[in-house]
Amino acid sequence: MKKTQIVLLLVISIMIGALLVTLEDASVYATFEIADRQKPETVTVVAKVDLASPINFDPKTTLLTFNAIDKDGDSRSVVYNQPKPSDFERSEEITLTGHSTDLNFVATEILMKCPSKYTDDNELDTTGIYSVNF
Repeated sequence: MKKTQIVLLLVISIMIGALLVTLEDASVYATFEIADRQKPETVTVVAKVDLASPINFDPKTTLLTFNAIDKDGDSRSVVYNQPKPSDFERSEEITLTGHSTDLNFVATEILMKCPSKYTDDNELDTTGIYSVNF
């Protein structure tokens, strides 16, 4: 084989190896049931805040406790030991990163999907004709 072919094969094999390592580390969104089966591993769960249950925040300890409902409809108590995110109750969806315990889900990070600014009251008018005079 020529030296260029050997180098080309080596580069391709390194790229395939890097791709396999990247795919292995890629995380998928889990449910609370999957989190229970994978404890104590860290998982990411997409859920909604259960506004019917109490949301408790203690500013002295920065402990936030609330209930969340995942995509399968499973409700779980969530403990988050960080400051309460602003507009937490208004978020449409939250992404919880953490692990499951016997009693609850311990979140280490919460990402929020903010409510849409284009609600029924604030819809864009796409029917109007706009003209520009020069």
